[in-house]
Amino acid sequence: MTQKPQSLGVFALAMISTAAVLTLRNFPTMAMYGWASIAWFVLGGLLFIVPLALAAAELASGWPEDGGVYAWVREAFGERWGFVAVWCAFSQNLIWYPTVLSFIAATLAAAVNPAFAQSKTFQLVVMLSFFWLILGLNLRGTQMTSRLSTFGTIAGTLIPGFLITLLWIAYTRAGKPTAIPFTPSALVPDISPGNLPFLATIVLMFAGIEMMGYYATSTRNPQRDFPKATLLAVVLIVVASIFPTLAIAWVVPAKDIDLNAGIVQALERLCGALGVAWLAPVSDILLLAGAVALITAWAVSPALGLGVVAKAGLLPPFWGRHNANGIPVGVMVLQGVIGSIFTVLYVAIPSVNSAYWIMSAITTEVLIVMYALIFATVIRLRYAQPDRPRPYRIPGGLIGVWLAGGTGLLAIFLAAYVGLFPPAGTTFVSAPVYVGIMLAGTVALSFTPFVFLALRKESWRPADARAPTQSAA
Repeated sequence: MTQKPQSLGVFALAMISTAAVLTLRNFPTMAMYGWASIAWFVLGGLLFIVPLALAAAELASGWPEDGGVYAWVREAFGERWGFVAVWCAFSQNLIWYPTVLSFIAATLAAAVNPAFAQSKTFQLVVMLSFFWLILGLNLRGTQMTSRLSTFGTIAGTLIPGFLITLLWIAYTRAGKPTAIPFTPSALVPDISPGNLPFLATIVLMFAGIEMMGYYATSTRNPQRDFPKATLLAVVLIVVASIFPTLAIAWVVPAKDIDLNAGIVQALERLCGALGVAWLAPVSDILLLAGAVALITAWAVSPALGLGVVAKAGLLPPFWGRHNANGIPVGVMVLQGVIGSIFTVLYVAIPSVNSAYWIMSAITTEVLIVMYALIFATVIRLRYAQPDRPRPYRIPGGLIGVWLAGGTGLLAIFLAAYVGLFPPAGTTFVSAPVYVGIMLAGTVALSFTPFVFLALRKESWRPADARAPTQSAA
């Protein structure tokens, strides 16, 4: 395999992580809470994104190795748990893909012909075409991944977010009506039992900032660049989240917000009210670039980690097949096939939708397993390898590490607990059955690596690591 030059810098790394975290498709959910969304963003930031950013910066600068999350957790708890950590990121993707692909189809329909949004054929063709196009482009290597992430984040997330904010300002200056009149009490979030499941959504809405850790060997100076890239990504994510969310809430009443296309709704209303309706389809096309960046970040990064797992002999050789560009082509093709199957089921069989949303909830629990291991890892390695050079350390010594890692652990354990229970209004399955399905599905998806480990063969190991063959007497 040809060794690729180490060429990614601070900005490219920040764009990869920002692409994985920042997506305008999440903002309609937040917009339903109006002014209180600010407090929810702050709460999610303090409980999750700040602790995760601090942990990822320390781990990435101290262990800038192939495998990202796998390499970090392996150092603390061994290769088995490292395998579990990266597997959780990979397996949850397979069920998550149709949700973002459906956003692409809905956005393209809004730009071309809104009637197409009702056509299952249109949806399926667009979703599968975009999915395989994105996977195919990323087979060209991490430089292509960086370009797609950078272009998609800027053109498809930051620019539309900036645009909708400017339109919102113009809308308010023109004296147009608002759906969320301001009162001080409106800033206070409703942390009631009925809203607790939403807390899990808030916490994991910021998942993905650790993605840059998978690109250690493609980075010019990971020890120096990872912490800077992490800080830049956090600032971009926080600033670019709050204002577009308020813009949606301002012009679209909460009861009318389409959770899949709320950003498109808001842009159409703002552009129409300001006499620039021609701008809405242009904005819709830009939004597609943001979705491409999102899929790119989540499709390639865990795949790179599993490629390292396969090289270590924990997976069959097929998983470790890399192309000349250093991309694990076997993993990419496999997730393409499985992701396509879920996409077809999601679009073509309406009766699957209820079961699908349970599976989507399960993926949240699976992702929590990975983040629990990351937070536990940063704490354990401060004790197990205290003298390991770390160009970036979480400030405050052991107290600082426990504060960051402990806060992150408490947040995700709370999210895991409340996420086990059915949201209000769920009637297609009883609460005990729902909880049982959630637990069984989480265990099945999270701990599949132990099945591979139980079936592991000597032939999976690299040739130089295999046990010597005993010759016949």
